[in-house]
Amino acid sequence: MGVVAKYSIKELEVLTGIRAATLRMWEKRYQIITPLRTQTNIRYYGNEHLKLLLNINVLNRNGIKISHIAKMSAVEITEKVKDLSFVKTSDDDLFDGLMLSMIDLDETLFHQAFYKAVARLGFEDTINRIIFPFFSRIGIMWQIDSINPAQEHFISNMVRQKLVAAIDNATTKIPTKAKKVLMFLPETELHELGMLFLNYLLKNKGYRTIYLGQAVPLADLPRILEISDPDILVISVSNSIALGDITAFVNKLKIVPPTKQVFIASIGIYESQPTLPSHFQLFETLKGLATRF
Repeated sequence: MGVVAKYSIKELEVLTGIRAATLRMWEKRYQIITPLRTQTNIRYYGNEHLKLLLNINVLNRNGIKISHIAKMSAVEITEKVKDLSFVKTSDDDLFDGLMLSMIDLDETLFHQAFYKAVARLGFEDTINRIIFPFFSRIGIMWQIDSINPAQEHFISNMVRQKLVAAIDNATTKIPTKAKKVLMFLPETELHELGMLFLNYLLKNKGYRTIYLGQAVPLADLPRILEISDPDILVISVSNSIALGDITAFVNKLKIVPPTKQVFIASIGIYESQPTLPSHFQLFETLKGLATRF
């Protein structure tokens, strides 16, 4: 059975960007939404409320008065949103489009929101300004238990498709003497969108990249180094890691010879500040690591 979303008005405020006081005023003056109630008479809102408010927000931000929107049916509101020109689309509108596509597992709506973003911002800014902040919103939805894992998998895989396509289309005329970067996520690490984006950035900057993907056993590293002979290793660790495990993790990486650079992106390891060989560098995030190139 899927997740039955139950949002408080404060949670709607976070997810839609509409102030709780404004939502209450809209309820009272325009009857735009009517909250549901639990058996103990506590007010709450569902996914249909969230979807409606996201669409209302887009129309309102694009100059349509709330008094006019209140006279429209839910179907009319949805159709009006679809008719809006992408020229007027703001970052917030794009967020809302992505949210709606995730809630309904709507691939067409995802493509519309993504291509509008790329048309206005370009690919790199779309990922940095829209996609990654959007995943922070998804994190909030996990915290309030209002998202189904299938919804997160859907949106993650849609974004992954876009990143892989961009990597395939990245600069292919890379000099034979260009530095070679080996990139991977170690055991237990599965969240690869940040690493895929970095792969795209490095290819565009003329680096030769070797991306091994998720959950690569560090025990295989000696053989991997022998085969690939990279100049730089890039490793990302997003999962929490215990202090003792950090030491063990770093020790496994010390087989990398000092002629090669090792870049590690991990807030947990960064904050622990372990003693590292001189050819190692720590970064809080992959975004910070990317500035090193």
